[in-house]
Amino acid sequence: MLKINKINNVTCAQGIVEDRERFSSVMVYLMDGLLIDTGSPSLIKDFIPFFESEDFDQVYLTHHHEDHTGGAKWIQDHKEKPIYINEISVDICSREGDYLPYRHDVWGDREAFQAKPLNSHFSTRTSKWEAIPVPGHAFDQMAFLNYSEGYLFTGDLYVTPKPKMLLREESVPDIINSLKRIQNYDFTDMFCGHAGHVPNGKEMLKKKLDYMEEISGKIMNLHAKGYTPEEIKAQLLPSKHPLVEISGGEWDTLHFVTSVLSKVELNN
Repeated sequence: MLKINKINNVTCAQGIVEDRERFSSVMVYLMDGLLIDTGSPSLIKDFIPFFESEDFDQVYLTHHHEDHTGGAKWIQDHKEKPIYINEISVDICSREGDYLPYRHDVWGDREAFQAKPLNSHFSTRTSKWEAIPVPGHAFDQMAFLNYSEGYLFTGDLYVTPKPKMLLREESVPDIINSLKRIQNYDFTDMFCGHAGHVPNGKEMLKKKLDYMEEISGKIMNLHAKGYTPEEIKAQLLPSKHPLVEISGGEWDTLHFVTSVLSKVELNN
């Protein structure tokens, strides 16, 4: 069952996925006729009543990951509303989700759907918006800024101010650049794809930026002293989190280290 919360004129729908005694929140937001993200396929039965009862004109997806696009096929078939995503992911969405088995177990099987390329500036019923590229967690990730209220919908740009484990595909340098870019915008409240509503959003994103720059600097210093990535991980980001084994290494603190060092390799 969904938890529905209203924050000013934003409707927040929270689904909960349970996996091996761990709980993960999946957020879908509705504001001024705009639905932002569609939850995971594993939660579609919970989200369908919400999709059926709510009035929206269009859907904007922050990125292509299955926990954000899982309800898109149902909306396409039953609500017939246009669905928009970064143009570089339109083709990915037109095919069934291709990801590792453990993600299918947790998030479900994402069906293919037809999406349209989003516009960098767009309008809803009463508001003007901007779609801001914030790659790093995913190559196609976008944040959506509502100018009228100063609300920022960030997908997975935030999640936590002090991340340790990363997906193998994530790029720390790109995340840092995205966090720097977003600081140039005026906003107050942040609406995260997993952490929910964060009222001091700009401050918390700055905290994440400071943390990631600090850890990156320490990684670079240890690398310059001759430490291997595994030794750097053991010193700065030790972890025995079960997700490392469950994911077959797709999630690991080691990816934080190797992502930072990949920038060194590119510059050499």
